[in-house]
Amino acid sequence: MKAKSIKGNSTEEIKAALIQSIADGYQPTLAIVFISIKQDRKAVVELLQQYGIDVFGATSCGEFINGHQSEGEIVILLFDINREYYAINIEDVQNDQVDKAASLIAKNALQHFKTPALLLTSCGVYANGQYFDGDTLVRELVRELGEDSVFFGGMAGDDWSITNSYVFTHIKESGNGIATLVFDGDKISLQGMAIHGWKPLGITRKVTKSAGNKIYSIDGKPAAELYLKYLGMTEKTADESFDLFKDLSVHFPFIAKRKDGETIIKSPRSIEKESNALVMDIEMEEGSEFHFTTPPDFGIAEEIISEATALKNTMDSQPDALLIFSCAGRPPVLGPLTTVENEGLAKVWQVPMAGFYTYGEFGRTKNGKQHFHSAMCCWVTLKEK
Repeated sequence: MKAKSIKGNSTEEIKAALIQSIADGYQPTLAIVFISIKQDRKAVVELLQQYGIDVFGATSCGEFINGHQSEGEIVILLFDINREYYAINIEDVQNDQVDKAASLIAKNALQHFKTPALLLTSCGVYANGQYFDGDTLVRELVRELGEDSVFFGGMAGDDWSITNSYVFTHIKESGNGIATLVFDGDKISLQGMAIHGWKPLGITRKVTKSAGNKIYSIDGKPAAELYLKYLGMTEKTADESFDLFKDLSVHFPFIAKRKDGETIIKSPRSIEKESNALVMDIEMEEGSEFHFTTPPDFGIAEEIISEATALKNTMDSQPDALLIFSCAGRPPVLGPLTTVENEGLAKVWQVPMAGFYTYGEFGRTKNGKQHFHSAMCCWVTLKEK
């Protein structure tokens, strides 16, 4: 399997880059597309179809390939993979029933391959402004496919407009769906890791009252009041222009402990004024323990690159391609360090790479299980066996 990455700021630029990439006789069968909602994705899909290329894609909050970071553009990773080694599926989520759509995705994967390995993307935000339930998607896939199932990916973005994001294939587009690129796990290997790099700040905290994705109290005190006071931001509660997620919580998320000893990043999205509750991106049950986080620094990127290097040193051969699904909250926080992360990973693996900034990530933590994540850098290598 050979991969090539291309980029462009219009359908015409993508066409020129595609023609250049196949000038040496290269014949791609599959394209993974990450594209801004500002671009004409239907025209890009039609272009790729004209060249007999299947499509698996998502809208983004920024996109990148080796040596290039962009906002509002298009990046594509091309593969000349045997069509018998993969299948593409897309399912709409009807009436918020993510579990049913996920079950269909899993059953479809098992119909195609005995040991499926999935690349996964979902709508990140619906047209009504509601965020996609990534936790339910992961739980259902693990239930249907098993604890040892392998899948990586990210939720589609929409350039932070929070209006509607989309997933698409060469067959269909969906603003409320789940798309999968299913590989034959006996032919194609996926290996990767979801990692955040944030460091804990202060003492362990405990959620003492919560319901769903709302935290009402932490250590017996009003959740929003304690969170803002701890970070010296109490005056912001009355400021109508203050956006909790963009202005604060992406910089200082929570490092939550899992029952299995792993940690996960969870971020407050907003404050419910009536109850002074923190509305979280991922549910936190009563009794959950967590830490606030230190301000981000260069150590975040260093940890991600170091862990990738350690994994590479255990592998027998070089992979064929690299995909990165990085949280859309990382660039506002890390600034140029996101480029350091992405280019650092590309340098470690030294293969064609593409990625995008997401509204949530899917993947395994180090030595861990499959989870839905927030604020993570999730990367995965692809290798034909």
